Amino acid sequence: MESAAENRNLQEVVQLLEPLQADKNQVSVIGALIGKQKGRNLEIMNSFELMFARIEVKQVFSDMEFLGWYTTGDQPNDEDLNIHRQICQINESPILLKLNPQAKHSDLPVTMYESVIDLVEGEATMLFVELHYTLATEEAERIGVDHVARMSSNEAGESSLVAEHLTAQHSAIKMLHSRVRLVLQYVRAVQAGELPRSHEILREAYSLSHRLPVMVTDRFRQDFYNQCNDVGLMTYLGTITKGCNDINQFVNKFNILYDRQGMGRRMRGLFF
Repeated sequence: MESAAENRNLQEVVQLLEPLQADKNQVSVIGALIGKQKGRNLEIMNSFELMFARIEVKQVFSDMEFLGWYTTGDQPNDEDLNIHRQICQINESPILLKLNPQAKHSDLPVTMYESVIDLVEGEATMLFVELHYTLATEEAERIGVDHVARMSSNEAGESSLVAEHLTAQHSAIKMLHSRVRLVLQYVRAVQAGELPRSHEILREAYSLSHRLPVMVTDRFRQDFYNQCNDVGLMTYLGTITKGCNDINQFVNKFNILYDRQGMGRRMRGLFF
């Protein structure tokens, strides 16, 4: 059996574990995994926290089913087996995802298991068999990872392509401003008699001043306004997209809480 897990689900497990490890005590968390199953292939698409005292199973998305559960730790132990047997009442062949927060190696500290029944010393015993899995990313996650990859937080001070482009433009405008200010100071000093008159420099300044009115045309003004409108529209669309994402998260959380009130009472006595 092969399985695919999304990066977002692994992040949820880590975010759930971080506040519990603030006191540096070794703790474990458990949660449910939901997604889609096609034959021997499982796709984990979402996850949510489970409590030790009771389970609150809910169907958030109509096209998903309960696939298994997750927890933290190293190798599966007796406690994991006890919980897994109870999970089998919901799904006949659930999978187990284990994240090891104490791992010291550079590989991804995530292992997935499926349960099998085998004879051990003449008795039927449930065992965990490790599964092969692949990480799948959504388009939104790929865009976010690409942006993070362009932004570096190391000591080298590297930045994104947009930041580099804006920095180059800022440097060019700053240099132009300093040169124009120098020419203006020279002309004022000549008018005040503080510096000798140089006809060559004055001709260059006169030629430079005659280039400026060329930029003040109807076409330039129209192109400038169009560019300002495009930039404003892009900013507005970004704000709308962020607002839609916030609303979507709010609706998902509201549906979870609404369904939990109805499902929690029916599933409260499932484990204990």
